[in-house]
Amino acid sequence: PPAPLAAFGASLPASQRGPGLATPPPSARGLCTRSEGALEEPGKGAQAPSPTPGEPPADSGHNNNHGGGKELVGGGGGENKVKQGLLPSLEDLLFYTIAEGQEKIPVHKFITALKSTGLRTSDPRLKECMDMLRLTLQTTSDGVMLDKDLFKKCVQSNIVLLTQAFRRKFVIPDFMSFTSHIDELYESAKKQSGGKVADYIPQLAKFSPDLWGVSLCTVDGQRHSVGDTKVPFCLQSCVKPLKYAIAVNDLGTEYVHRYVGKEPSGLRFNKLFLNEDDRPHNPMVNAGAIVITSLIKQGANNAEKFDYVMQFMNKMAGNEYVGFSNATFQSERESGDRNFAIGYYLKEKKCFPEGTDMVAILDFYFQLCSIEVTCESASVMAATLANGGFCPITGERVLSPEAVRNTLSLMHSCGMYDFSGQFAFHVGLPAKSGVAGGILLVVPNVMGLMCWSPPLDKMGNSVKGIHFCHDLVSLCNFHNYDNLRHFAKKLDPRREGGDQRVKSVINLLFAAYTGDVSALRRFALSGMDMEQRDYDSRTALHVAAAEGHVDVVKFLLEACKVNPFPKDR
Repeated sequence: PPAPLAAFGASLPASQRGPGLATPPPSARGLCTRSEGALEEPGKGAQAPSPTPGEPPADSGHNNNHGGGKELVGGGGGENKVKQGLLPSLEDLLFYTIAEGQEKIPVHKFITALKSTGLRTSDPRLKECMDMLRLTLQTTSDGVMLDKDLFKKCVQSNIVLLTQAFRRKFVIPDFMSFTSHIDELYESAKKQSGGKVADYIPQLAKFSPDLWGVSLCTVDGQRHSVGDTKVPFCLQSCVKPLKYAIAVNDLGTEYVHRYVGKEPSGLRFNKLFLNEDDRPHNPMVNAGAIVITSLIKQGANNAEKFDYVMQFMNKMAGNEYVGFSNATFQSERESGDRNFAIGYYLKEKKCFPEGTDMVAILDFYFQLCSIEVTCESASVMAATLANGGFCPITGERVLSPEAVRNTLSLMHSCGMYDFSGQFAFHVGLPAKSGVAGGILLVVPNVMGLMCWSPPLDKMGNSVKGIHFCHDLVSLCNFHNYDNLRHFAKKLDPRREGGDQRVKSVINLLFAAYTGDVSALRRFALSGMDMEQRDYDSRTALHVAAAEGHVDVVKFLLEACKVNPFPKDR
C-alpha cells in the first residue's frame, strides 16, 4: 500500500501546488472521529439513507468548506480577497497521495491502503463511503478504477476519518508493524501446553483445547484479529466488570458501594465469606457479582432486565455479535448449588436491597454469565472501557467516565481470581478472566483486547491468555508503571519510530551547533546515541568542530568516546 499521508501535498503535481502548501488550516476542519456520528452496521437497526448517484450525501453540506481550493489573503485597505487555486481540498490531497502520480486509483489499492491503517470496510463510521463506493462500481463502465472526481464523491462524506487514518494520526500510527508483533506473540502463546478445559457443565467441556484467538480494537477503531476469533463463547465471569459498570453508570458510585466493597478478598472467588461490614469484598467475586446483579433495574421483571443489559452490551460492542446460550444458562442453574448457598447467605445478612427476590436474582445472574460474544465483539467492549466509555467504532457514549474509572480500578486489583496480585505486578493492566477461557484486557487510552483459549490453569485463568499478556507487556511499554519518557528498551507503538529518530538527531546536532554542553550531557545520560548522523552523514562532532566549540568536541571525544574519524558525505 502507498505510504500514508506523512505530509499532505508532497505528491501533488507542481502545477497544482500553491505557495506554502502543507496541510489545510486547523480552522478548516477538526480531526475528531466522534464527529462522524454513530452508524449502524448493515442489516442491524436503523440505517442512514444512501445517497443517490451524482448527489452529495445529506450530511455533507460542509464538504466545500474545508479547503475547497480557496485561501483568504489579506488585501489592501484591510479587505480580504479570496484567491483561488492555492489550497486543494482534503479529498484532492488524499487522491494524489494514494494515486502516486497516476490519473486513476484501482479500487483494490484504496481498500488495501485503508486496511493497512487498521480500519475495516465494515466500520460503521465509513458506511457512507463504502455505500457510495459500491454504487459507483455498479454504475460506471470502468468498475475497478476511480478517477479524481469519482474518488472525491466516494470519500467526501467520511473525509475527516480517512484523513486521520492516512496521516497516521491514530493512537497506533504504524499499525502494520504493531500487528506483526501481535502475530508473533500469538504464535509464541500457541505453543503453550497444559491447563484443563472447565468441565463442571457440559457446554464448557465440549470446546476443543486447541482453540486460540486474539482480537484487539484501539480507541480509534483500528482492528486486528488472529486465530479463532469468530467462535462464540460465554462471557462467564468476564461479564462481572461490565454489569458493575452498568450499575455505577445508572446508580452512581456511592449507592453501589453501600452494598459491596472495593477490596481484594484474598480468598477463592466462590467462598461464602463477607467483609467486616457484612458486605461482599468486591464486585469481581461471586458474592459481589450477585449483589450487583440485584441492583440493576430494580422493580423490573427478569425479561426486562435481561433486555436492558443486552442493549447495553450491544452498544459497548458497537452492534457486533452479542448472543445468549440457553443451554449454558440451564446447566448453570442446575449445577449452581454453591451460588444458591451464597445467595441465601447474602439474604440472611441482608446484603440485598429491600424487597429483592433472591431466587429471581440468581436466575438473572446465571443469564448474564451465559451471554455469548466472540473475540472480535468483546475486543470492542474492552476498547469502549479503554476509550472512557465511548464506543470507538460508533462514537456513541455508552458509560460515564466515573463508571469506567471505577471498573478499571477494580479489574486491576481484583480481576484475575487468586492471581490478581501477580497479574497486577507483572502485567500492570486492568483485566478480567472467565471460566470459559476468556481474558478481557484493557490498555487505557490505547486499546482493548480479548484473548480466548479454553484450557485453564489451577487459578482458573487461560494458560495461553496469561502467557500472551505477559509477553505483550514485556515487548511494549503498556505496564501501568512503565516510564513513557525514559524506559527506552521497550517498544512504544504509540510513537512513530521515524519521527522520534528525526527529532533526536535534530536535538543532538542543534546542541552541538550552539555549544550547549549541558544539553549534550543530558542526552548522553539518557542513553542517546551520540554518533547519530543526519542526511549528509554529519555527526555532532562534525558540527561542533565546524563551529569551533572546543568544549563540545572535548566532551564528545573524552566523555562519550565517539569515533574521532567519522566521514560525512
